[in-house]
Amino acid sequence: MFVSYKWLQQYVDIDGLTAEQLADKITKAGIEVEGVELLNQGATNVVVGYVMEREKHPEADKLSKCLVDVGEDEPVQIICGAKNVAQGQKVAVAKVGARLPGGLKIKKAKLRGEASHGMICSLQELGIEGKLVPKEYSEGIFVFPADAEVGADAIEQLNLDDQVLELGLTPNRADCLNMLGVAYEVAAILGKEVKMPSIELQETNEKASDYISIRVDAPEQNPLYIAKVVKNVKIGPSPIWMQTRLMAAGVRPLNNVVDITNYILMEYGQPLHAFDYDKLGSKEIVVRLAEEGEKVETLDGTERTLKNDHLLITNGSKGVAIAGVMGGANSEVDENTVNVLIESAYFTGSAIRKASKDLGLRSEASARYEKGIDPQRTFEAAQRAAALMAQYAGGEVLEGAVEVNNLKLEQNTVSVSVEKINSVLGTAITAEEVAAIFTNLKFPFSQENGTFQVEVPTRRPDITIEEDLVEEVGRLYGYDHIPATLPVAETTRGKLSEKQAKRRKTRRYLEGAGLYEAITYSLTSAEKAKQYALKETALEPIRLALPMSEERSQLRLSLVPHLLEAASYNNARKIENVALYEIGSIFLPAGQDEQPKEEQHLAGVMTGLVLNHPWQGEKKAVDFYVVKGVLEGLFDVLGVTEKISYAAAKRADLHPGRTASILLDGEEIGYIGQVHPEMQKQLDVKETYVFELSLAALFGADVAEVSYESIPRFPSMTRDMALVVKADVLAGDVHRMIVEAGGELLKEVALFDLYQGEKMEAGKKSLAFSLRYYNPERTLTDEEVTEAHSRVLQAVEETFGAELRK
Repeated sequence: MFVSYKWLQQYVDIDGLTAEQLADKITKAGIEVEGVELLNQGATNVVVGYVMEREKHPEADKLSKCLVDVGEDEPVQIICGAKNVAQGQKVAVAKVGARLPGGLKIKKAKLRGEASHGMICSLQELGIEGKLVPKEYSEGIFVFPADAEVGADAIEQLNLDDQVLELGLTPNRADCLNMLGVAYEVAAILGKEVKMPSIELQETNEKASDYISIRVDAPEQNPLYIAKVVKNVKIGPSPIWMQTRLMAAGVRPLNNVVDITNYILMEYGQPLHAFDYDKLGSKEIVVRLAEEGEKVETLDGTERTLKNDHLLITNGSKGVAIAGVMGGANSEVDENTVNVLIESAYFTGSAIRKASKDLGLRSEASARYEKGIDPQRTFEAAQRAAALMAQYAGGEVLEGAVEVNNLKLEQNTVSVSVEKINSVLGTAITAEEVAAIFTNLKFPFSQENGTFQVEVPTRRPDITIEEDLVEEVGRLYGYDHIPATLPVAETTRGKLSEKQAKRRKTRRYLEGAGLYEAITYSLTSAEKAKQYALKETALEPIRLALPMSEERSQLRLSLVPHLLEAASYNNARKIENVALYEIGSIFLPAGQDEQPKEEQHLAGVMTGLVLNHPWQGEKKAVDFYVVKGVLEGLFDVLGVTEKISYAAAKRADLHPGRTASILLDGEEIGYIGQVHPEMQKQLDVKETYVFELSLAALFGADVAEVSYESIPRFPSMTRDMALVVKADVLAGDVHRMIVEAGGELLKEVALFDLYQGEKMEAGKKSLAFSLRYYNPERTLTDEEVTEAHSRVLQAVEETFGAELRK
């Protein structure tokens, strides 16, 4: 919700507080103010100017030479490129020396040989978003009304000296989705009164009931419908103060009638709709449920197909609006409209939410109906709109209103005691202080023996139980004033769960290894949803019912695709050395109408240099073994090194010769590999390596308790062996066999050489291992080492047909 600081002052005395001070008080009272924006964005020295003369630039077809009165002794010449500039207009002029949003300073200039002493500005150039600028000025300069004073401050005239507070409202605080609701909140915080808008309405002798009748065939969804008729309106621009307030609230001005309905929406929180009465084609409004498949063209020019539980406004035969969501194109107010029917209704939130969701159509009106509006403002909002149409559109308001009222309002009374308040908050608030808070909130109440019976106003449907009243007292008493206390009871020392501790270890290790943590979207595109998935599934990935875009339409099966996007994004910006990891969820489909299974995964991407010491002339590019080394360090930290093994693998989108599966106790828990060269070309990245692991499997592995051994006091003995084996024999398998056969004396085994070349028989390779033996109890003898070493040689010969290299 965007709240204009100056507009808010119309309803409550802010008592000299700055916008920032007010924002701080609102935030401390429980509604977060996410930001305060100064609308002028630093613009200065911009005035209202009068275009006395306008002629075509002698040297440029698209430029105009204008003589402009800016309220000084002499008019100034300004060269303007806007198509709509014309003699007799009053426009915004940035004089020489002025500053515009973005830091632009206006100087004297020559354009195609003609002097220009200033700049005639569009609203966009003054800092207003293009989507909020009225259509007639969206591609040109803004023109002030004829009564604007020449030389006056244009920033002030356009209300750009205002500040806007952006409220981050939680769903329960729908009462603050309008200016009056915010005024009640601010008045409660400051202990002030709320000044309600005055409604000065003069009605003609003609009765509205002679022009329209109302029938509601769906009273459960529409318990209250009110219609007023305004004749002989003159469509035109709304007053500039109304346009600027709407733009500050994020609403684009259209014309006086539509702007008034939007103004009331922002002021009262009551959605209104204005029908062109003459386009209705009948003298009745019938509210009913749509027929299955019934079609209505809405104001955005789209034909909507309705379901039989959508609420429809009709003229007795055909639809003219989708209730609470959007009006129909066939009854739209336009420049030819003369007579207007104002609709002010109370629709139930569930009915509007269903239609809005089904149609993928969300509006300012539907957002408020969904969260709940105040039914006691429905009639008053219609009266205020009619009065404004009479004042600013020259309309004649017919006597009375036509309504169907099946609304049954029951008084919601909630009780709370001072004892309860203090026991929950840990305070010593007195009954007098509680009474003052309820008075400031404008909550009628009665009190007896410390217990308050509070009559909750209809504008606050979030107050239903005594805890809600405790919250109201607490936030207005001031959270800062609530004392900090420790619980009085036996205490239990808190600690991380085993998984939390392992997750923290993982993060610390990877960041120590030089990787940065990334957080990417859980939603992805259909093209990327199955890429790099650790587990293959025949089921389709989960698709959102109403995705914001196709790029974010499906739940991911892997973390890798978005990490690759991040690497590509950085490479495109000359950041060539990228090392990222992510711990996040993937979502495995479980079948039709079943919730997906959510699993925690760890994934990473590395590309570029892992080591770069220019002074020493050292460079080390990322390769398969660098990434494998990072993971082996992680496995060591988690205590699962002995359970991990690797196997050559082939995966789509990974290099066929540089990819391996990662096994835990023989079960696949992840993979590591180079991105396929074709995929690297698509992503425009250099040689890039990725990995992905299932953390559920990794963290769930049984890990032996840490045991300690004394540092050996006796010397060790090292033996090397070079084994000739077939080329398809895996070094890891040989390594495991050596460890198994070596027995207790063999403490370390390391592969230090691989040879395949001219001096090696075709189809074979040489693997050289270093074996270290020692006994912690005594010095080893040559005979003991020879015996253990012989067992190793025998085992590899029998298992792999290995021979010692000569």
